[in-house]
Amino acid sequence: MPIWSEILNELSSTQANGNPPDFDGVRRKHLAGLYNHTKRNVILYASGWLQKSEVPPSLVSISDEDMQAFMEVTNGLQGDELDLIIHSPGGSPEAAEAIVSYLRARFNHVRVIVPQLAMSAATMISCAADILVLGKHSFLGPTDPQLVLPTSLGVRAVPAQAILDQFDLAKHECADPAKLSAWLPMLNQVGPDLIVQCESALEMSKDLVRTWLETYMFKDSDDRLARAQEISEWLSGHQNFKSHSRHIPRNEAEEHAMRITRLESDDIFQDAVLSVFHATTHTFSGTRAVKIVENHMGRAFIKQHSLPQMPSFQLDIGQAAPEGTVLEADLL
Repeated sequence: MPIWSEILNELSSTQANGNPPDFDGVRRKHLAGLYNHTKRNVILYASGWLQKSEVPPSLVSISDEDMQAFMEVTNGLQGDELDLIIHSPGGSPEAAEAIVSYLRARFNHVRVIVPQLAMSAATMISCAADILVLGKHSFLGPTDPQLVLPTSLGVRAVPAQAILDQFDLAKHECADPAKLSAWLPMLNQVGPDLIVQCESALEMSKDLVRTWLETYMFKDSDDRLARAQEISEWLSGHQNFKSHSRHIPRNEAEEHAMRITRLESDDIFQDAVLSVFHATTHTFSGTRAVKIVENHMGRAFIKQHSLPQMPSFQLDIGQAAPEGTVLEADLL
């Protein structure tokens, strides 16, 4: 099985005459290798939030801009089968819904491969697959929606369910006038429509996951509605995980009867997937790329962001890109 250091050595071997490593060439070689093994279209959707925590979250999250990227990389693909490799912290559920609608209209069979983390809205997208591929090192995340709110402590992402639970607690405790003064500072931050927003966000999250599971993953099951309902409630339950960042391992997803193929069941397939993933993480570490959407034919939409300090072999935004690449630059 290829490991991180082996791909780094491969990248190092591509350096010559002071030039940077061929990050794009190595990554694309392994994407093509995965296609040659499966004969299924391959799209990589990955962001570098783990390597670049200082980058604004909007640049590494699932957003409506990603639709342009998927339109770019689906152009020219033949056949109706897709392997989607996804590594993402999540983002907008509305954008996730648009991406799923687009991909499911284009491909009849979608297999989602999670090489490490598909969190939040990325988990929602994973639930629109016909089958999930997870390794021992793969994790999904809770789908309970988070509301980004201005508070006295600054802007915070707050679980919608936590807001509802706290409001219910406040109603109970404020029956005692002696406790009212302690609650007033928090209640003053509750806008006129916040509770309704929370309830709507929770309902939308559950509805999307339930509908996608019923329509795709469990489409051939007699009990598809019940299975989809149970999983959507489980994934969206803030009380089940206590933290939106909680990592859900493969065995828990299997216990809830999600349709999963183990990555380790095919050694060649596992090697190809992990080679793509390690080459991608090296790209994030060694260049300005913060998000990569790319197919096995070399067509790519690469989001870039300039940082105060980068390695000496960084890819300059002015450098000519390989044919079929779209570079999106966001500069400080």
